Amino acid sequence: MTAINQRRPRRQRARAAAAALLLALAWPAAAHSASTVMQIVLDKATILKLPDRVATIVIGNPLIADVTLQSGGLMVLTGKGYGMTNIVAMDRAGNVLMDRSVEVIGPQDNVVVVYRGVNRESYSCAPLCERRITLGDTPEFFDTVIGQTGSRNARAQSSQQPGATR
Repeated sequence: MTAINQRRPRRQRARAAAAALLLALAWPAAAHSASTVMQIVLDKATILKLPDRVATIVIGNPLIADVTLQSGGLMVLTGKGYGMTNIVAMDRAGNVLMDRSVEVIGPQDNVVVVYRGVNRESYSCAPLCERRITLGDTPEFFDTVIGQTGSRNARAQSSQQPGATR
């Protein structure tokens, strides 16, 4: 009986030591990757300063994020779709000057999501709730909201044309 009891604590100590070793090995990699990932919100713009001598910018997946270059070494980064991608900036010789991971997340503030069975609808509630265009909503709801928004924007632009009547 005593031999069995002595083996059990030894096994538990060995398991605990193995778990601690795995955690110690994984911790620096997780901390490093978390510090290099930049989170941006879908449909929001973020301004970044580019390193000197940038000649080429590569976006891993332009369906997730997009950049627009500005004077003074600035770029505007915009979230286009949910997910992870990266942005690489290189000089004329092809040397990597910057490699940043970008995670595009959904909005966090004043958003209410309503589920009707499997159908999803999103609303901006600040303070009144209004329909919002959000990836992942039910196609009928999404198409209705985007159609109304497009129609409104087209009318607003046509009213600004010279000679337009109201």
